[in-house]
Amino acid sequence: MKKVLIIDDENRTRALIAKMIDSFGLDVEAIAEGENVQSGIKAIEKHNPDIVFLDIQMPDGTGFDVIRSIENKSFEVIFITAHEEFAIKAIKFSALDYLLKPVDAVELKAALEKAILTVDGNSKDSTQYEALNTNIQSNEKRRLVLKTQESVHVVELGQIIRCEADRNYTSFFLLDNKKILVSKTLKEYETLLASHNFLRVQQSHLINIDYVDRYDKKNGGAVVMKDGSEVPLSPAKREVFFKRLENL
Repeated sequence: MKKVLIIDDENRTRALIAKMIDSFGLDVEAIAEGENVQSGIKAIEKHNPDIVFLDIQMPDGTGFDVIRSIENKSFEVIFITAHEEFAIKAIKFSALDYLLKPVDAVELKAALEKAILTVDGNSKDSTQYEALNTNIQSNEKRRLVLKTQESVHVVELGQIIRCEADRNYTSFFLLDNKKILVSKTLKEYETLLASHNFLRVQQSHLINIDYVDRYDKKNGGAVVMKDGSEVPLSPAKREVFFKRLENL
């Protein structure tokens, strides 16, 4: 049986989440204990949970402070938050999970089942939490966590030349000629990277504007990247593409 710890500064929220978890009929024990940073740390050390639902905003700090204070991070974390764009983006960049308040039962169950599968299938390392620590401190030096079946890669945004869609997968092409294939759609990364000088120039292609070498008019027009790769430019994206080039 998996131990699920719920840390939140509202007694009502902790109790409600625990009640919903109990109603799912999963092989888990819900423990509603921890109302702030200090009591949350003590609860983790006391119960050694497999999964932690962790509120971000608490009276004496944040859920991120809890994570920083735990040396052996052998558990899965699902953050709970009101809509805080900066925090949510940092979590997404780090490939961690979160739920918005008020917590929806369907979303809670899906997040919990996903976490259970992750706990069963992998030994947890600190890579994602280290990336999270960087991402919550800086919007400019974000690190993107890319999870494959074999590895967890931490990639600085400046290393990414372009991304290419392959159905529900996305290939990342990096400066060192490395290619990383992840099982997420290009649309998810377009949303995440749009404010970091990335542009979707065609249905299957997202490029880092900083690595554009030139635009070739032959064969209907293509964007040539600094690694020599050619990316088709959609007619619908021509105007915004050339505007972005002018602003470099």
